[in-house]
Amino acid sequence: MNEHGSHFSQSPNLHYHSFSVSYATEHSLSLSYLRLTIRQRASDLEKHRKRLRISPRIRQRSRKPCDFTRMAVTEADNPLLGEITCGTLLQKLQEIWDEVGESDVERDKLLLQIEEECLNVYKKKVELASKSRAELLQTLSDANVELSNLIAALGDKSYIGIPDKTSGTIKEQLSAIAPALEQLWQQKEERVREFSGVQSQIQKICQEIAGGLSNGPLVVDESDLSLKRLDDYKSKLQELQKEKSDRLNKVLEFVSTVHDLCAVLGLDFLSTVTEVHPSLDEAANGVQNKSISNETLSKLAETVLTLKEDKNRRLKKLQELATQLTDLWNLMDTPDEEREVFNHVTCNMSASVHEVTVSGALALDLIEQAEVEVDRLDKLKASRMKEIAFKKQTELEEIYARAHIEIKPEVVRERIMSLVDSGNTEPAELLAQMDSEIAKAKEEAFSRKEILDRVEKWMSACEEESWLEDYNLDQNRYSASRGAHLNLKRAEKARILVSKITAMVDTLVAKTRAWEEDKSMSFEYDGVPLLAMLDEYTLLRQEREEDKRRQKEQKKQQEQPHTDQDSSAFVSKPSPARPVSAKKPVGTRANGGGSNETPIRRLSMNGNKSKRDSLNKLTSSPSKLVAVSKENAASQVSCADDQL
Repeated sequence: MNEHGSHFSQSPNLHYHSFSVSYATEHSLSLSYLRLTIRQRASDLEKHRKRLRISPRIRQRSRKPCDFTRMAVTEADNPLLGEITCGTLLQKLQEIWDEVGESDVERDKLLLQIEEECLNVYKKKVELASKSRAELLQTLSDANVELSNLIAALGDKSYIGIPDKTSGTIKEQLSAIAPALEQLWQQKEERVREFSGVQSQIQKICQEIAGGLSNGPLVVDESDLSLKRLDDYKSKLQELQKEKSDRLNKVLEFVSTVHDLCAVLGLDFLSTVTEVHPSLDEAANGVQNKSISNETLSKLAETVLTLKEDKNRRLKKLQELATQLTDLWNLMDTPDEEREVFNHVTCNMSASVHEVTVSGALALDLIEQAEVEVDRLDKLKASRMKEIAFKKQTELEEIYARAHIEIKPEVVRERIMSLVDSGNTEPAELLAQMDSEIAKAKEEAFSRKEILDRVEKWMSACEEESWLEDYNLDQNRYSASRGAHLNLKRAEKARILVSKITAMVDTLVAKTRAWEEDKSMSFEYDGVPLLAMLDEYTLLRQEREEDKRRQKEQKKQQEQPHTDQDSSAFVSKPSPARPVSAKKPVGTRANGGGSNETPIRRLSMNGNKSKRDSLNKLTSSPSKLVAVSKENAASQVSCADDQL
């Protein structure tokens, strides 16, 4: 008993004291469990106090009653404990043991069980604490990783709110990093919203350009939320917005063109444009809701091209009808009242495609109306065929007369009358043939125009020469009479012009020969070969100049004044019928028959006038030369008839 008592009073007492103190000071949270355990043990001791067994090992670790008293005092002094504490419970258990007479071995055994159960509680708490610490460390590590990821994703390497503290407790480090994480999370959410907004606009515009084809749900890549990438998306969005604006302007331009073309062609604009895309209806959809897809632009371009081709085709058809109407009106002398009905047709006869902008100007009903009128006039033309044919023949004769080409109109008119009266020739064919002849006559007249202009200048110069000779014979030309200064100026110009006659004739001869070589035919002027007429004019002019020279020599030989009047008989005098003060107009010459004989021979046959008079008159006026040539030709024909 003493041995047991000494053992209980030393080592077990110290062990129990250390257990109770450490238990009370370090883990007050387990007191409730300890109290419950002690209460349970006390209850078991009351029920089984006689069946307790004592073990030597437990006996060695038993505690003396003073230990329980000390533990009770210690817990009683602890202000953190309530009324029921481990000490009070152990004291109660000691009293029960004393009353029961429990052995020290059994007491040690029960205390050891209580201690083991308490150790298990400690182990669990330590495990929980370790697990909590590991979780906190993992949380701290995850927080650091999250912080790094957020900084990398946001692209802000110099974030001000990042804590530099890497020491201290785990909770302190977590407390330090939590505000930075919270702020970065908020910044990330805002950045994601910005990316989502920009990308959604980009996706919407891309869908509009692609024609409504969806690219799937919008997904924001949160691994890169940097401002640089956001600026790239914004730049792309601006480019797409500009492209959308350009496409929209192009669509509106196409729609406006379609509207104008439909108005000119008399088509329904709404049905035409909605066939391309329903959104192009301006009444049902706004400007921003119009389709800008590639397909819509392509269809609009095709529609515009088709309408333009239709406009060109209709305008060409309408111009052909207008030309036919004008020709028929001119042939039949249609009054202006009837022509005014179709002014809307003829007003575009020479207009270009871009100039036709009046609404309904090329409508189908208008073209059909013009076709009906052309058919009516064609039928009317057939009934007035003879009158129309003679009108065209008159036009042809006028062209030949202006070109100084001699024809036999009576023969042609008789042939036309016989063709119309016989009915063997279609009116359209006859008119087409006459139109062809008119075209050929115009072409020939055009080819003769340059030479005829030079002939007119030559004749005008000869007229001026004749006037100058008359002016020089006028003794009162230097008097102060009215209009004398005007005649003086005209004389100065006439002298200059007369000095150029020789060059004019040479040039005219060269041009005429070139024309004849090109056309392989003789150039005739009112039925007289022009080269023959020019050669005859040149010879007569030379003879005239020779006569003038002889007259001047005779004047020098005559010394008496009364011989001046006798010698003046050999000088050319102006014709009494020729006006002196006015220049003779050069107009269309009379047509006459030609002759194959030379002009000199024809002149020699004119025996009614002296050679000198012929020289003076013919060289002063080439038109008279033509008339004389015709008279000579006519006299030759009459002489030949007499001989037969």
